[in-house]
Amino acid sequence: TKMVAQIIILESIENKKIKWDDVVTVSKNASDMGGSQIYLAPNEQMKVEDLFKSMVIASANDAAVVLAEKVSGTENNFVNRMNYIAKSLGCYNTNFINCTGLPTANHYTTCYDMGLIACNLLKNYEDIVIKYSSMYESYVRTNTPNPFWLVNTNKLLGDYEGMDGLKTGYTQEAGYCLTATSNRNNLRLIAVTMNAKTIKERSNDIKSLLNYGYSNYKSVKVFSKDKRFMSLSFNNSKNEVDNIYIKDDIYITLPI
Repeated sequence: TKMVAQIIILESIENKKIKWDDVVTVSKNASDMGGSQIYLAPNEQMKVEDLFKSMVIASANDAAVVLAEKVSGTENNFVNRMNYIAKSLGCYNTNFINCTGLPTANHYTTCYDMGLIACNLLKNYEDIVIKYSSMYESYVRTNTPNPFWLVNTNKLLGDYEGMDGLKTGYTQEAGYCLTATSNRNNLRLIAVTMNAKTIKERSNDIKSLLNYGYSNYKSVKVFSKDKRFMSLSFNNSKNEVDNIYIKDDIYITLPI
């Protein structure tokens, strides 16, 4: 659920609807969220960046609702946008009722749909998402007498080569869930598991999936960044011939 929330929040920052250093006032509705939280108080103020970091690292439900209200006015408006994005990505077996993932009727998804959402999130916002999802720990309220320690719930960080995200989840109804991503030798993979009985089982499932991927596929560079790709001549051009260069390294994924 919070991966789709991240897409909307980062899209809003990209479109300059909100800014990282905007200070947001916490509503009573947001402060009343249960589950994982950073215990925001009504009328407390916090920057968008700290709220986003809390949502990504510690899965803070109260932070997610504050951001939803900041972006869309109400959580319900935000959730409508979440469902629109999910359907536009081809997530036809997903429906959101809230922006937190707390259990409620008619709120559901699948491993396949979570994979689609993770692909979109990383395709468009990889650098900023990985910046936070790869943090094992961090702090918010650092300028107060009571700094709050955020600890990443992804126990594979530092335990699996290349692991740097992406989002954990747990409810009694859904069990232990994880949409994970790792990057080895320029090959980024995504693996999803749900309804594990323990954190260890969840981690082992992800390891098995990723090990399969790295055992069967490799990433091969076909073009190098800044290398001349070709030359073209244009009618009425200032230059007789213009060189075309590759903007980024280009890789393709091949079976081993």
